[in-house]
Amino acid sequence: MKKVFVSGCYDIIHGGHVEFFNQAKSLGDYLVVSFAGEKSLKIHKNRKSSLPVYHKQRILESLTMIDEVVVGDDEIIGLDFKSHFLKIRPDILAVTEDDKFEKEKKALCAEVGAAYVVLQKTLNYEKVSTTEIINYIKAPQELPLRIDFAGGWLDVPKLSREGGFIVNCAITPKVSLHEWPFEIGGGLGGSAAYAILMGKNGVQSELDLGVGWQDPAVIKETGLCVWKSGFKPELEFKTSADFLKEKMALYWTGKPHVTYEKTDLTRDYEAIFQAGKLARKAVTPGSENLSKLAESVNITLDMQLREGMDLLPNYNEIAKKYCGGGWGGYAVYIFENSAERAKFLQHESTQPVEPFIR
Repeated sequence: MKKVFVSGCYDIIHGGHVEFFNQAKSLGDYLVVSFAGEKSLKIHKNRKSSLPVYHKQRILESLTMIDEVVVGDDEIIGLDFKSHFLKIRPDILAVTEDDKFEKEKKALCAEVGAAYVVLQKTLNYEKVSTTEIINYIKAPQELPLRIDFAGGWLDVPKLSREGGFIVNCAITPKVSLHEWPFEIGGGLGGSAAYAILMGKNGVQSELDLGVGWQDPAVIKETGLCVWKSGFKPELEFKTSADFLKEKMALYWTGKPHVTYEKTDLTRDYEAIFQAGKLARKAVTPGSENLSKLAESVNITLDMQLREGMDLLPNYNEIAKKYCGGGWGGYAVYIFENSAERAKFLQHESTQPVEPFIR
């Protein structure tokens, strides 16, 4: 009888584990699975188990391809199963292609004459790790989106400028995986919010897309925020943005946009830089100035129009601009008072939003 041995944390059993067990069993006749006990999990992962040991053992024992389950409690990083392995003396030690302890495990195999076999990950649906599952469970149920007033693009690491600022604001209504009261591709930070709701690192997800970090930064921070331009989020200050209540609304242009496609276009970064500095002054706590903020927003719109974006309709607003970096999506309109906003909201493709701070 050919015995196959596998080991791992198996903290939350998922489809990838099941596929690995099936692959391992196909190598022989008898499959032994060792999972990390409380002590070894603490040493190896620096966390407690997501399930009590006996519950995890019972789940593994119920899988038909597994013939024996043991608990790895040896206090050896990467080899918490060593004592079981030497006792059972299997014919094969099967590992995944990303195993980090190849050298140590090959040496252990040599002690009993076992073969060291690397199995490729062949899961034909989206792969997930235990860490990702835990992050998904811990992820928030709902989040605000955001509008940016000035300084946008200076959060893209390769476009950052020393002394530059990005001024943005979290807004309601909030979004969730089940309720999304906005158009998709609207330039309101939706991709960042979705990543966070899925338990992912929002900042890294946006940087991986080739865009900046401002969306996930303000979505998680909330409030009206002033950020320093740079390679990573650095908050200078934030306010509640009470002076903007009942004065903001969105206009849907009728077509979605994709920001990362526009990152390398030629644009007036000096105007963006100056607009960000002006907006920072306009929202400084104790000296908020709606007119100055409107001026910074209009400077940004002027730059967007010179970049090639379409003209936006006039509705007696004091300021307006596209919310995202592409040619479409939502535009934010700012009004001097709630009465003017109410008139604006009588038109089609409009939607009220409010500043949000947690």
